[in-house]
Amino acid sequence: MKPLFVLIFFFTALFSTEINLTQEQANFIAKKVWQNEGAGKDKYLIWWNKGEDFASLGIGHFIWFPKDHTERFREVFPMVVEFMQKKGVQMPSWLTPETDFPWQTKEAFFKAKKKQTKKYKELFTFLKETMPHQAEFMAVRLSNALPQMLESIDDEKRKALIKIRFNNMLYTKDGAIDERGLYILLDYTNFKGEGTLKSERYNGQGWGLLQVLEHMDMRVTNKYKSFSNAAKAMLGRRIKNSPPERGEERWRKGWNVRLDTYWK
Repeated sequence: MKPLFVLIFFFTALFSTEINLTQEQANFIAKKVWQNEGAGKDKYLIWWNKGEDFASLGIGHFIWFPKDHTERFREVFPMVVEFMQKKGVQMPSWLTPETDFPWQTKEAFFKAKKKQTKKYKELFTFLKETMPHQAEFMAVRLSNALPQMLESIDDEKRKALIKIRFNNMLYTKDGAIDERGLYILLDYTNFKGEGTLKSERYNGQGWGLLQVLEHMDMRVTNKYKSFSNAAKAMLGRRIKNSPPERGEERWRKGWNVRLDTYWK
């Protein structure tokens, strides 16, 4: 499924409005997102969370599956590698967009991490040295998010609503990039996806950017708080709909703390 995801990603890019980050913005967003995902700690740069069947890498904790793994969530790390490859970024010789996560089990991964094997150290160094590039990747992904969301909607009124709310978050009234809005959209898209993948739903209900934009209460004059409130509601719905064995309630507090950074 890796090639399919990569194909969709770059095909969509052809129809998107490009969001370019300055070096200062890339560094700021990399630091901000990394604080959200891994508390800014090196040990979390390559991690395998409790209760999950996949590893999370980089500042965005991009999902990377072991070989023959099947999951409902979008596998993003191969997209990151493809992006780096196209930019000519130096990376380990064994790493390509088609490469599976090198360790097949959580136990094997943590063993390699503890021993600091050659492959682990090469991967860690690559991720540590390319944080701004990872932020640039997230900007490209966000550029693709709007056309991807609109493509998934049949109703023209809903399409117009999503486009208006997306642009309202991204731009100020005078048409300049709203840097806080950019951070919010970029962080949430990286955090919980675009909301267009049907497999990323419980009981048919999603929790991605699309669903948050749809459920924003525009009577709330602070657009950042409106987005945060809607995101909390969508993730609360996700927890309610989630399979009990996943124990997703344990994530609510941390998720809400992250969402509060959007407006406080």
